[in-house]
Amino acid sequence: MTLFTRIINGEIPSYKVAEDEKYYAFLDINPLQKGHTLVIPKLPEPEADYIFDLDDATLAGLMVFAKKVAQGLKEATGCKRVGVAVLGMEVNHVHVHLVPMNSERDMLFTNPKLQLPAEEMALIANSIAEAIEKA
Repeated sequence: MTLFTRIINGEIPSYKVAEDEKYYAFLDINPLQKGHTLVIPKLPEPEADYIFDLDDATLAGLMVFAKKVAQGLKEATGCKRVGVAVLGMEVNHVHVHLVPMNSERDMLFTNPKLQLPAEEMALIANSIAEAIEKA
């Protein structure tokens, strides 16, 4: 069972911003920018760790769900754009990074990660969730 499956199951806490029956979105705990969100499919075991191993319907649904989250993320953070990255090397569970961007430098994964207090992470997650609900 992957770390992300344990998050979906509530075994590990997360800063959830959106969820439906097939997908889950939560804040990255080592964000590049405030609001950096991970979007994951809820997968049966064994979980797919490579996005292009997903069946077409799951892949399409993941991207549609990510679009909804990105719209809320943009609204909540006021960023110019939301960058999308699929790296998939750090956790063996398909995941899409959504990163608020005001310049391309904001999306460099070699940048130092932010260390935000739990209270701020919770406020960010709530503001994104509220923006998603309004949309």
